Amino acid sequence: MTAPVRVVVAEDESIIRLDLVETLRAEGYDVVADTGRGDEAVALVAEHRPDLALLDVKMPGLDGIEAARAISDDKRTAVVLLTAFSHRDLVERATEAGAMAYLVKPYQRAELVPAIETALARFREVRALEDQVGDLSGQLEVRKLIDRAKGRLIDGHGMSEGDAFRFLQQQAMSNRRTMSEVAEEVLAGTLTP
Repeated sequence: MTAPVRVVVAEDESIIRLDLVETLRAEGYDVVADTGRGDEAVALVAEHRPDLALLDVKMPGLDGIEAARAISDDKRTAVVLLTAFSHRDLVERATEAGAMAYLVKPYQRAELVPAIETALARFREVRALEDQVGDLSGQLEVRKLIDRAKGRLIDGHGMSEGDAFRFLQQQAMSNRRTMSEVAEEVLAGTLTP
């Protein structure tokens, strides 16, 4: 069984906040904290590391869009914005701030769970893509490093490209190190054939 989704709720109207907390708990979510201020929401997210932050747009201390931006910058928590306004520019600002879903008040209970689940799914997809891009960037950097080391071996020791690659590969295998570690040593001049 998977752990329930952990949520921080930030809504300045206490009646709505209490209703949200009650609804979320009834739907099986774990509301780990709630507040009526945007700045406190950012602090609570940093403290509790929830899966999702549900934020009202209009709050004291820090509005929901700025709070969403601060929370999204950390890339650990999905954000859903809740507001009474549905102006196109507000929706665009919310998206730019990192909100994964947007819910207009008065919200219907039947809309809340789909909005949360959509936000969580989109957040997971974005994280997976960012991880993949990071992996590919790392692989490209390793490839560049190995190519520079091969170039040093070719120019400095008259090796063919194939011989230079085999040298790097053999050094890595025989010394149980990565190709990039061996390449760095060749570039530093501490390892020669």
